[in-house]
Amino acid sequence: MNASSEMNSDDMARVRLEVMRREHRDLDEAIFALETSGRPDPLTLRRLKKQKLALKDQIVRIEDNLIPDIIA
Repeated sequence: MNASSEMNSDDMARVRLEVMRREHRDLDEAIFALETSGRPDPLTLRRLKKQKLALKDQIVRIEDNLIPDIIA
């Protein structure tokens, strides 16, 4: 590959960020579907919510790395 077609680390982080945001939305929809079903499984709900929270933490970490701190 030549240099012009390679992705830099920021581009790769942005792609990863978008994938993680989609995963977060999917988890949110799965949690909603499970909660609105007749008899939701509490263990599965807890696991999905914990996974969603961990994913959100990773998303915030990547966003913090991509967006520079601006001290006013």
